[in-house]
Amino acid sequence: MGNRGMEDLIPLVNRLQDAFNAIGQSCDLDLPQIAVVGAQSAGKSSVLENFVGRDFLPRGSGIVTRRPLVLQLISSTSEHAEFLHFKGKKFTDFADVRREIETETDRITGTNKGISSIPITLRVYSPNVLNLTLIDLPGITKVPVGDQPPDIEYQIRDMIMQFICKDNCLILAVTPANMDLANSDALKLAKDVDPQGHRTIGVITKLDLMDSGTDVRDVLENRLLPLRRGYVGVVNRSQKDIDGKKEISTALAAERRFFKSHPAYRHMADCMGTTYLQRILNQQLTNHIRDTLPVLRSQLQGQLLTLDKEAKEFKCLNPDDPSRKTKALMQLIQHFGLDFEKRIEGSGDQVDTVQLSGGAKINRIFHERFPFELVKMEFDEKDLRREISYAIKNIHGIRTGLFTPDMAFEAIVKKQIVKLKGPCLKCVDMVIQELINTVQQCTSKLENFPKLREESERIVTTHIRERERQAKDQVLLSLDIQLSYINTNHEDFIGFANAQQKTNQMSKKPSVGNQEKEKKYMLLLDNLKVRDIEKGFMSSKHIFSVFNTEQRNVYKDYRHLELACDTLDEVDSWKASLLRAGVYPEKITTDGEGVSQTESFSMDPQLERQVETIRNLVDSYMSIVYKSIRDLMPKTIMHLVINNVEEFIHSELLAQLYSSGDQYSLMEESPEQALHRDEVLRTHAALKEALNIITDISTSTMSTPLPPPVDNSWLHSSTPQRRSPPGNGVPKKHPAPAAPPLSIRLEAPPPPVSNTTDNSSTSIRHKRVPPGVPRRQPPAVPTHHSN
Repeated sequence: MGNRGMEDLIPLVNRLQDAFNAIGQSCDLDLPQIAVVGAQSAGKSSVLENFVGRDFLPRGSGIVTRRPLVLQLISSTSEHAEFLHFKGKKFTDFADVRREIETETDRITGTNKGISSIPITLRVYSPNVLNLTLIDLPGITKVPVGDQPPDIEYQIRDMIMQFICKDNCLILAVTPANMDLANSDALKLAKDVDPQGHRTIGVITKLDLMDSGTDVRDVLENRLLPLRRGYVGVVNRSQKDIDGKKEISTALAAERRFFKSHPAYRHMADCMGTTYLQRILNQQLTNHIRDTLPVLRSQLQGQLLTLDKEAKEFKCLNPDDPSRKTKALMQLIQHFGLDFEKRIEGSGDQVDTVQLSGGAKINRIFHERFPFELVKMEFDEKDLRREISYAIKNIHGIRTGLFTPDMAFEAIVKKQIVKLKGPCLKCVDMVIQELINTVQQCTSKLENFPKLREESERIVTTHIRERERQAKDQVLLSLDIQLSYINTNHEDFIGFANAQQKTNQMSKKPSVGNQEKEKKYMLLLDNLKVRDIEKGFMSSKHIFSVFNTEQRNVYKDYRHLELACDTLDEVDSWKASLLRAGVYPEKITTDGEGVSQTESFSMDPQLERQVETIRNLVDSYMSIVYKSIRDLMPKTIMHLVINNVEEFIHSELLAQLYSSGDQYSLMEESPEQALHRDEVLRTHAALKEALNIITDISTSTMSTPLPPPVDNSWLHSSTPQRRSPPGNGVPKKHPAPAAPPLSIRLEAPPPPVSNTTDNSSTSIRHKRVPPGVPRRQPPAVPTHHSN
């Protein structure tokens, strides 16, 4: 191998696999490994048993391997086996190993042919093995049996794909020689995830069971369906040999004699067989690990940095130390208060770009939703004029009034002020709900301590509800104050004289036609209203329009403008913006009401002038009230609720938590948090240990690079003879071109005979531009021929 550092690479990955399998899936690392893939009865288990030299895998008809088996082979002076799920026990009898695999498989999958993707990890120490790690996967099956579901084929394929789709996984594709290679399920799956053949190693089994006169020389020489890592042929024990308890060492010797004596394979006998395959897998896995070490180190460092802060906090927290619990409680409540303050007051660090914070939503309520609620309840013009006319007539009674009564103005104004209670209380409710949502978001960070979270949320929410009642009382008091005195001497009030003057000006305004002609291409805000439009059956947009109540053009030649939004929130934002410009929603009334309104209006010109005058006075005074309420509501809520809640959290919450009961019980971790803490600490320790091990490994050993892409241009010029009789086409002293694995073997001797012509032709072929490996090759190894 070179130096001791490189020999330690495979045991290093074994230790990483053990550590990460023990802690679960929190470390999503793509560790280098070899996955054994093949159809049922392709000989996968026999190949693995030949590596170990012992019978230890379950056998039988149908699907036998029903869970992935992570087989870690470790060269050692003694021979025994260990299971990861059975720590501390050494198995020296490999019959017990087989029974333990069957028992552990049945424990998860049941006894009636079910499957599971949960792996079994088996470590075998032996002087007869090289360091190697393989994953024996269930054989590909077509027909469900026993408890297997109807889609068993797809479940097994999905399970295999979970392993072989990873870039750091080498694929050992096992195919029996007595089947058509083009129909190999193992090679097809490997081709799907590794189209260029960088990670695939082909293994051809059952060479001794082929029909007389046929062979797979063209496959083993990598000329048919070529792979960059080539093919290796092996001969396993037959079922008769297994039943007869034939020793594996005897079988390996027989395998060696088979390749030495077979006319089609003897020229490549040193590159065939189980022993050579084990050496090749050891070297290629070692080189593969060496190549992936930089990426693996970067992944470990990234995950270690991610866990550093959390692991440091967990190390400082001793769940059974009362002093640490007290300190942790104070820190958590302090962080809770700071988080709440940042969400309400705003913060420049860690800005959320996905959704609005609680403070931003409350600001929107103050300056968009609340003004919109005020305008939604705004009086209807016809209703207001009718009420004013009734008030004037009722004040005059039987007499005919000569002057406009100011009592009618006061009665109408007070009635409009009373209507403000609904929007004002609704504004308080919306702010309170946002505060409670913000508290819940902040307490979600206390989920590791469920009792503390529940108690903190209860105390703060109770205090918010108390402040809600005080805020609503103050709002109602403010409206009562407005009702108690109608200040007609306000500097912004229009006054009686100006109201009459405005009435006279309105009666002398220019005709609609002339005004429309003068302002045809201007967007005037006067008399504009907003109206909702019912969306169509196929439309997902929310539509509203802007129109002129006096039937004038809104913009250029358009009588109305239609606007569409994706959400109702966008519609509300638009309407709130239009409100600030003085464009109000249309007040919808029924036809019956409209008829009664028209019939009830008096045609007396004097009464009409009085109604118009009071209408102007009411409009002027209510604008003052609206401005005052819009300014006072945010200030009232901020003072009585928001600022008070912030101060309560900073100064009173901790004291109330202490007085509510045993503070130590508040700091009891949830079972999930305890498991999470243990997992984080174990993961952090495993990552740190893995980095230390990787850092100590020397990777300066020279290794053979991956073979170049296979040159298969000859396939386009001639059709290869896929199986040939033993005596034809097999030169005695001129071996065929060697398979790519020959160029990367460690200690295998060279081919028995070399030839200058063959070497030159081989070198010339390697100097060509390497073509890409084809995804599929039409020629395939034919099945048995009958003579």
